[in-house]
Amino acid sequence: MADDHVTDRAPGAPPTPGATVWLTGLPSAGKSTIARGAAAALRSAGRPVHVLDGDELRAHLTADLGFSRQDRDTNVGRVGYVAHLLASHGVTVLVPVIAPYADARRAVRERHAAAGVPYVEVHVATPVEVCATRDVKGLYARQARGELSGLTGVDDPYEPPAAPDLRLSAHEQSRAESARALVALLREKGLA
Repeated sequence: MADDHVTDRAPGAPPTPGATVWLTGLPSAGKSTIARGAAAALRSAGRPVHVLDGDELRAHLTADLGFSRQDRDTNVGRVGYVAHLLASHGVTVLVPVIAPYADARRAVRERHAAAGVPYVEVHVATPVEVCATRDVKGLYARQARGELSGLTGVDDPYEPPAAPDLRLSAHEQSRAESARALVALLREKGLA
């Protein structure tokens, strides 16, 4: 992605606003990898960027939560609040978080809209069969052995976005291509 850069603004042009870019998808879909690739491209172009990784947040910000529907919704709400705060201060916030329920994601989008903060929803649409073969964290194997229950997309629901701003078939293209597609979308929206 070294050759992928965001076009420079004209001298005196107003700064590009911050935005929350929410990457939703199944475990091992490629959300974090795509977010990190896009973040690197945006940073190299001088954009203030932060990745709010779901696993890191679960370890610190929402360590008190389990995986019930209510706890998952609370997790999404807290993460959405932090993303909103950063984005409202001009940061492009990439949020690779499963966020399995459509109504929780909608609430985050509505909070951003009410405050006039740009929000972009990206569905990393990797099929569960592909995610299970990647199994980055060993979750699918643990679920298959009966050591884990409530795995999103297997024995717990995942509600894919009906109309995301971008749907990435990350299993049909490279991670770099997915990241470039995301950066291109942000350019089109005037957010990069």
